[in-house]
Amino acid sequence: MALVGDRESELVDSAPLNPRRGRKRLTLVVVSLGVMMVGIDGSVVSIANPFIAKDLHASLADLQWVTNAYLLALAVLLIVGGKLGDRYGRRRMFLVGVVGFAIASVAIGLVGSITGVIAFRVVQGAFGALLMPNTLALLRSAYPKDELTQAVGVWGSAAGAATAAGPILGGLLVDNVSWQSVFYLNVPVGIATVALGLPFLLESRESHRTPLDWPGVLTLAAGLSALIFGLVKAQEWTWGSPRTLGLLAAGVALLVAFVVVESRVPSPLLPLWLFKDRSVSFGSLVVLLNFFALFGVLFFVSLYLQSVSGYSALQAGIRTLPLTVFFSIFSPLGARITRHVGPRIPIGAGLLSVSLALILLTSLEPDSAYIHLWPEFILLGIGIGMVISASTEAIVSNVDVDHAGIAGGLQSTAVQLGGVLGTAVLGSLLAGRVGGQLFDKLTNAGVPKDLAQQLLASKELVGQGVAPVPPGTTGALATAITNGSHAAFMSGLHFAMLIAAAVTLIGASLAPFIKRGENEHDAMAIHI
Repeated sequence: MALVGDRESELVDSAPLNPRRGRKRLTLVVVSLGVMMVGIDGSVVSIANPFIAKDLHASLADLQWVTNAYLLALAVLLIVGGKLGDRYGRRRMFLVGVVGFAIASVAIGLVGSITGVIAFRVVQGAFGALLMPNTLALLRSAYPKDELTQAVGVWGSAAGAATAAGPILGGLLVDNVSWQSVFYLNVPVGIATVALGLPFLLESRESHRTPLDWPGVLTLAAGLSALIFGLVKAQEWTWGSPRTLGLLAAGVALLVAFVVVESRVPSPLLPLWLFKDRSVSFGSLVVLLNFFALFGVLFFVSLYLQSVSGYSALQAGIRTLPLTVFFSIFSPLGARITRHVGPRIPIGAGLLSVSLALILLTSLEPDSAYIHLWPEFILLGIGIGMVISASTEAIVSNVDVDHAGIAGGLQSTAVQLGGVLGTAVLGSLLAGRVGGQLFDKLTNAGVPKDLAQQLLASKELVGQGVAPVPPGTTGALATAITNGSHAAFMSGLHFAMLIAAAVTLIGASLAPFIKRGENEHDAMAIHI
């Protein structure tokens, strides 16, 4: 998430003289409603995924794209959205983002095909990228510096509460209405946001406009898209396929081109000199690794709870609450700890907590009681919450105040990229493991070899935790197919969690090299 437009000298009031538009509390309410839309939408999708798969006949790779298309659009366009707000007006871009986000949400529910859902998730992410980076700029223009931290705290609590409430709201709607209704939920929130925002938000923009780095935008978007597409399709094409290797190579080449472009344009999208500071570069990597674990866990554990354990959408949503609640608690608590001791201890301890949780998840079985899950969820919530606050402080406070907005955009982009890579990489590894283990797991469970060979065609379903029991199959054979399929899924899940644990341990090893910066006040304005 992002911090944008922190210099008061760059804020130009272009609104007509209207005392209502200067009301600080109403500004805080409006921007909080905006981030709640994004927060709820981010957490309800994991609950809706099994129903989307069933209704639209979606594969595991399709479900990954339902998540990744949105996150990828956000990751690529967040900095662009902030710059458009600086150039054309933050109030204007925020409200355009809210309206577009709500319309795209309706389109997702109405389109009726998995391809359409993925396409409109891209559109939704693009409008979210207009909405999110301009929320804090609007707060910054409404509040003096001595009151800004408190306002940002309220704003952050709203975002955290929305994220925590998302699975429960999503479960209620999916169980009692439809999976489409979880997206329609954005409409009343969007209407309320626009109704309050039009009369009460104060317009602001940069006094000195800089050109937008379109070559940087295009090479970054193309490079990330090719890389992520290759990672997701590897489970279908295999890792050694020329198509997979070609896409991955193209993605790397385009990202190298992005670096070359950024080193030569006068106003780069992402100034490369930021990475000369070790705390900024390592802090960004820590954010990415942290959300790599978070999104991977949410994606696959939601499938486990509903498809393997048999919980309803609402029951699954309630059972993820320890993670989201402790995340909401320890994110501000992590900021307090960081102010006292610096970022090293909370980053290191937080990522070790995440790693321990992921390792404990490898002992999960199809018939495990819920008591086996909630300690891991608590550890994940504590660790991820502490790391996001401390790593953001490391990024933003080690950059001078004039460039704090760019540093905030870097942090926000790392969050979204971590989410994309978490679902893409771990999903591909899980699918590959399931495909490799399915025949043996089925035959070990008592399924005849010829039938087990036929069921290999259903490995995509097994990768979602679904047992592909043929119609009419009953008794011991149905039980054997179910047991073998779930055993294959759990093998893939355990493997993915081990890889995620190794990744977060690498992140923990970077903590000693990250130092406290001199601009801690500006680090408080973060997007979570």
